[in-house]
Amino acid sequence: MLAAITFPDISPEIFSVTLFGATFALRWYALSYIVGIAIGYRMIAGALRRPTLWRGDVAPLAPARLEDYLTYIVIGVIVGGRLGYCLFYQPAYYIANPLEIPAIWTGGMSFHGGFIGVVLAVYLFARRNAVPLGSLADVTALAATPAILLVRIANFVNGELWGRPTDLPWGVVFPGEAAQDCINVVGLCARHPSQLYEALLEGLVLGAVLLWLAYRRGALKSPWLLTGVFCAGYAMARFMVEFVRQPDAQFQNKDNPLGWALDFDTWGLTMGQCLSLPMALVGVGLVVWSRRR
Repeated sequence: MLAAITFPDISPEIFSVTLFGATFALRWYALSYIVGIAIGYRMIAGALRRPTLWRGDVAPLAPARLEDYLTYIVIGVIVGGRLGYCLFYQPAYYIANPLEIPAIWTGGMSFHGGFIGVVLAVYLFARRNAVPLGSLADVTALAATPAILLVRIANFVNGELWGRPTDLPWGVVFPGEAAQDCINVVGLCARHPSQLYEALLEGLVLGAVLLWLAYRRGALKSPWLLTGVFCAGYAMARFMVEFVRQPDAQFQNKDNPLGWALDFDTWGLTMGQCLSLPMALVGVGLVVWSRRR
């Protein structure tokens, strides 16, 4: 290892308060969700107030009903993200300890689970409120990337979901378990900052593309187009980053230290890649279908 970046000394907790013997803390991870959803809310509200962005110059949802829709989205993100993590990454543990499934404060959220939760939330809200499903999905996709960007940065601050060992000059020496495991595997202490790679690709780049399509290319006039671009773009970005991202501990063993997904050894895919492939196919299919319409 010729060069490396020392992990910044940033506490995962912004502040903590002790009341009546109990300690309450605000963490960067929780704040990233709150701020990301707030930014997304403002982005959706701004798009709905510009009828010329939409087909027929009519927005699919009145801005006054946006708060009700936000409730659906928040529930979808939290419930879907948590259940996705429990089912995709540690099913045996949570089947044996079902009372720990609601304990989101202990950590453990899955993007793909949260995505499924949001899909269900969008469908239910559109069905119950007679809102065009494709247009509602598109504006939700447009507003999703700020939260992804902030959550990935929070993952980096927490020193979690680190990358594989590297000798590149921007490799980061993560503290604790990451450093020790790194030494045991290949004798290196620096790892890819895969959280920042994802923040850049899934949040910043994908978000810029969606905004450009919506405001410069009239994509909101073609229902399902932005949804398809989001699905395909996120899936491709995640698939690429997975090559340098260290898999979760439960997918590693002594015969397979790089940690390919256990059920997909034949193809050498990680769990993140396995979950991203169908998402990419759906995204490409939506783009093609939208353009043909």
